[in-house]
Amino acid sequence: MSLQSRFILTKIPNQASKPISRLSLFSNHFPPSRAMASSTQIPKTMKGILVEKTGGTEVLQYKIDLPVPEPKEGEVLVKNDFIGINYIDTYFRTGLYPSQKPEILGKEAAGTVVHSHHTTSPSFQPGERVVWMGGSGYAEYTAAPAAKTIKIPDSISSPDACAALLQGLTALTLTEEAHKVQKGDWLLVLAASGGVGGWLCQILKAKGAHTIAMVGSDAKVSVAKESGAEVVLVEGKDNVLEKVKESTGGAGVTAVFDGVGKDTFERSLECLARKGTLASFGNASGAVAPFLISKLSAKNAKLVRPTLFNYIFTREEYEHYANRLFAMMAEDRFNTRIHETYPLKDVARAHNDLEGRKTMGKLLMTP
Repeated sequence: MSLQSRFILTKIPNQASKPISRLSLFSNHFPPSRAMASSTQIPKTMKGILVEKTGGTEVLQYKIDLPVPEPKEGEVLVKNDFIGINYIDTYFRTGLYPSQKPEILGKEAAGTVVHSHHTTSPSFQPGERVVWMGGSGYAEYTAAPAAKTIKIPDSISSPDACAALLQGLTALTLTEEAHKVQKGDWLLVLAASGGVGGWLCQILKAKGAHTIAMVGSDAKVSVAKESGAEVVLVEGKDNVLEKVKESTGGAGVTAVFDGVGKDTFERSLECLARKGTLASFGNASGAVAPFLISKLSAKNAKLVRPTLFNYIFTREEYEHYANRLFAMMAEDRFNTRIHETYPLKDVARAHNDLEGRKTMGKLLMTP
C-alpha cells in the first residue's frame, strides 16, 4: 500500500440539481457499511488535521467532523493515543515533497487496535497496544497498514514507542545500512539535539563508536553530551573542520550523518576521512544543490541519500529493526527525550516550534 494519504479529492461531474459539499466528496472514500467484529463502538466522525493546499502552518485545519476511515484489505483501524510529529511532515505541508491534497499529515502513532479487515495479515486483536508507520496520523483514528504495524512490548510505554519508532528506526538503519558502524569509528552527527540526532548519539555510544555532535546553540550542548556525544560543537561558533581534524588526529571522520542538507553538505564532505561516507538523509535547510560527482574522488568518498522506508520495505525488515530497537531501548535504557506533548488542535504551534529550531527531542500530540 502506498504511504501517501488515502484522502484524495476526486473529480466528479457537475450536478446542478444537488450541490455537493467538500466534506461529502471527502466522505466518498469511506463506505457507510461496517462489518466490525469489535466490542468497541466506533463513531462516524473524528477530530483531525486536514491540509487542502500547500503552505505555512495556516493550512493546518483542525476539524472535528472528519469521517472515521474503514480499514480495507491489509489495514488495521487504530485509535491513536499518541501521534508523532516529524520534520518530514513539514515537507509535505509546504510542498517540498509533493503529495495529493486534501490529506491528513502524520507518519506514525501509537494506540489501540479497534478492528482490522478480516483478510489482513499479520492479524491484530481489538484492544492490543500497537505502534504503526504509514500516513494520515494527525487524527483520532487511522486505517494503518498492517505490514507496518507492530505490537508494543509490555516493557515500553505507548508514548515512548511512538517517540522512538520513526526517528529511532531512522537512526538505527543509518548506522547499519547507510554506514555499518564499527567499534572505535569516529562519526559526525549534525543536529544532534534533535529527534534523529539524539537517537544517533545514543545508538553510536551503544555500538562503541566516538561521536562528534553539532548543535545549534550553547543551550543544547548538555543534551548532546547526555545522549552520548564525546565532542560537542556549536554551529556558527566553532570551526567544525578544525575541531574534527583535532579530534581524529587529522584523519577526518569515518562517516557524517547529515540531516540538515543544503547549508552543510559541502562542509560535511570536507570532514570525511579517506574512504569515508556521507549519509545525507534530510533537508532541514533545503534540498542539496546538484554537484559534480567527481568531487568524491578526492577521498574515494561514498555518498548515500537514504530514506527509512527503503530499509524496512519488507515485513521481515520492519520486524527485524523494530524489535531490535525495542530491545536496545530496554537493555541500554535509551532516553526517548520527549520535548512536549501538544494537543492536536495546537499542531500549528508544534510545527512552528520544530521549524524554528526551538525543540530538543521528540514532539508528540494527543487527539
